[in-house]
Amino acid sequence: MTDQFTLSVVQAALDSAAEEMFEVLRKTAMSPIIYEVLDVGTGVTSADGALVSSGAGIPSFVGVLDKSVKAIIAKEGDRIAEGDVFLTNDPNFGGVTHLNDVVVAEPVFFEGACIAWVASIAHWGDIGGSTPGSMATDVTEIVAEGLRLPIVRLFSKGERNEAVADIIRTNSRLPDFVNGDLWAQVSAGRRAARLIRSMCGRYGADTLRAAIADAHETGLARALQGLAALPQGRFDVAQDQDDGSTWRATITITPKRFTVDLSDAPDQTAGPYNTCHDGALVACQILFKALTDPERYANAGSFTPLEVITRPGSIFDPSPDAAHGYYFETRIRLIDMLWRGLAEKAEADLPAGSFASIFGLVIAGEHPDTGRRYAMVEPQMGGWGATPERPGNDAMFSTNHGDTFNCPIEVAEARYGFEVASKSLGETAQGAGDQPGGRGVITRYHMRGPGVMSVGFSHGVVP
Repeated sequence: MTDQFTLSVVQAALDSAAEEMFEVLRKTAMSPIIYEVLDVGTGVTSADGALVSSGAGIPSFVGVLDKSVKAIIAKEGDRIAEGDVFLTNDPNFGGVTHLNDVVVAEPVFFEGACIAWVASIAHWGDIGGSTPGSMATDVTEIVAEGLRLPIVRLFSKGERNEAVADIIRTNSRLPDFVNGDLWAQVSAGRRAARLIRSMCGRYGADTLRAAIADAHETGLARALQGLAALPQGRFDVAQDQDDGSTWRATITITPKRFTVDLSDAPDQTAGPYNTCHDGALVACQILFKALTDPERYANAGSFTPLEVITRPGSIFDPSPDAAHGYYFETRIRLIDMLWRGLAEKAEADLPAGSFASIFGLVIAGEHPDTGRRYAMVEPQMGGWGATPERPGNDAMFSTNHGDTFNCPIEVAEARYGFEVASKSLGETAQGAGDQPGGRGVITRYHMRGPGVMSVGFSHGVVP
């Protein structure tokens, strides 16, 4: 039996592999949305796709990677070989988010057996579709949103598939950028895979498997400890939406189980505001983690007690042809509804809600000085809710966004060719209560040439 000290060393090394993957991606990507904003996620899974460790980045992205790997395993099975590298971006095939977010996953082999997977997800500036930036607001089907990659091999047994790389470049308005971002993700995965193989060479594959199993047990134990401290019972929650609809859900909490029933959700939307079942699961995972074990430690065991029920054909489990471009607004509004419902109905010890929108902003055009096409994609900042002890934080990204940043003005102006005329904190009127909520940000852009803008904002009608 491997001693606990060795298991801890191997677990720390797996964390380091995910972190190094993140750093390689950050330092080698072409697009500011990746290397400045850090709109990415990296992770390591077990051989069967269970999350083991994650790098910095967006929490809702990290929650995608294990689901993507499991989708690849379900489709490819025994055909998976050493030297393979897979791509997917389709919510119907393990992509989970929208077509701009591309997952690159690689199985890690040691002595002929798959021992782990390394995977990353990153937002690409343009993946084709009907509008520059690939985030149109007027589409009604996913086929209009861009190039779909339904689990394809970029490498097969170490041999590069040039046709796949050519298809990606040809279908993007920013071929140089997507090509650079793709190979940054591939390089990041190779770095992590090399570290894991080296670790197996030192400690053995059995020790690696034992360390993963031990980490999952620890994650489960921590989740159950936090779950037992929550209010127990059944709680019906609801929240009005800007379009006049009302979302409803039922949360059932027991000492061993946290169930979110979304069966009463509205039907899927005609526009790009749907999220797949796994996307709804990711939203509930973020909430569950914040409630039960808000520390950074997270793996598959951390989410074992969570169950999410969806209804096929609903906004949280749409049909295969549904559009997903602004899935993130639906996902964060789901978290907001559940968060607020638990605070009000279950009297859970939670701060007031955040601005609860990604405020996704896309500006695409042609650089006036170089003639090169660009697509700026950036979430915007808002205010977070107060607690009884302190005011809300100003100018924060959403709870979905984790360790992300705004693009520095100097970089934005150089890469995109427009001017940021001003950026300032907004004003907020303090309502009833002892502490004010946080303030958002007002940004003014001065375009130096023609451009196209797409935006996804929530809570413009219902605060």
